[in-house]
Amino acid sequence: MAAPEITPELPIAMFDSGVGGLTVLHECLVSLPEEDYVYLGDDARFPYGARTAEDLRKHVAQVSRYLLERGAKLLVIACNSAASGGQDVARHIAAEAGIEVVAVIEPEAEIAAALTDNGSVGVLATPATVRSGAYLRALSAQQRALTVTEVEAPDLAAVIQRGFPFSDSVVDMVRSYCEPLKRAEVDTVILGCTHYPLVRPMLQRVLGREVRLVTAGHAIAATAERQLDTAGLSKTDNEEGTYRFLCTGDPESFRELGTRFLQMPLGEIERVDLP
Repeated sequence: MAAPEITPELPIAMFDSGVGGLTVLHECLVSLPEEDYVYLGDDARFPYGARTAEDLRKHVAQVSRYLLERGAKLLVIACNSAASGGQDVARHIAAEAGIEVVAVIEPEAEIAAALTDNGSVGVLATPATVRSGAYLRALSAQQRALTVTEVEAPDLAAVIQRGFPFSDSVVDMVRSYCEPLKRAEVDTVILGCTHYPLVRPMLQRVLGREVRLVTAGHAIAATAERQLDTAGLSKTDNEEGTYRFLCTGDPESFRELGTRFLQMPLGEIERVDLP
């Protein structure tokens, strides 16, 4: 792979199937403000959560290669479906370039295992993520016995992607997804899609205030910081970094919805073609 030399001045590359990963980028911008970022939203092929395992692996491979060839010092998979179905492919491609990969699933599992008091953990995720078994594997690797209840939420990411406001029917849908988690008496729930933090208040209300919700943003930021420090690739000038955006769909639609997810202006958005 013809990638630039890896230096601290290169950006952190991040991708998602749309704007959901901007919830992860938001946390990184706050926690690692000196770093530069490039974010690719593959919104022309949204949603990843409804894709077959084969398609997911192809998309992840293509996006990973594209971002690394443009230049990056770390690759962040800010999409649970992409991480569950294709992070092994991304790690193989990144390893060829000498670059580490941070994916959302393992950091969330580690936090959930540390937070739960009764050992009962819930996972709310897309069908592709649940079918992959990625969270079950990640949680079983933790150093304690856990009971895991997974719930597929096939329509929630698409509803959030379409934007606000929400109707009563959306609230009813969220209640139906949360019901199995409540029956299982989970005390910790992993929000297994980076879109879901946008409806965190709704989920918290339905599940109850005593249930802890685990999201990817903080976990990814902490893991990224640790990996960059270990590799000697952290920026040390203490100046505010830059961030820029690529999308495969319509830039104006991406900007309109993405601003709500990032809670910051997006600026110019470059449209890229990924066949």
